[in-house]
Amino acid sequence: MRTKASNFLVSGLLGCIVASGTAWAQRIEGPDAPDATSRLENAISLAGQYQNYIYGVIRKITKDEIVLDKTRFGNDQVFKLEHKTKFIDNGKRSTLAQLKQGDMVWIDAKIKKKASEKIARKVITGVSPKPVSE
Repeated sequence: MRTKASNFLVSGLLGCIVASGTAWAQRIEGPDAPDATSRLENAISLAGQYQNYIYGVIRKITKDEIVLDKTRFGNDQVFKLEHKTKFIDNGKRSTLAQLKQGDMVWIDAKIKKKASEKIARKVITGVSPKPVSE
């Protein structure tokens, strides 16, 4: 009985060692492995940067509000604009006048749950990762 238990324990330990060795071997990069500036790193860093922003397509725009279509909240989401709302296009300052219906935007919004309103702090358009030189 004791030898069966010890055989089982030894088999389990050897299995763990083999599995961890295989996992370790997959992490080792050869000299031909791509460096950390691969095309996916740009997408990952861009996604992380806008993770808490609300994405949508402008359906209607006025001087006081933007109505977005196709957001995570559903269609026709109204975002109030304030005098301190910032507008950014491709990383440069922009204005409300440069936005138009059909533009894809990312909005950093302050959401007031009690009043059920969304206030736009930043409206960003034209986001694209920098091209990677090869």
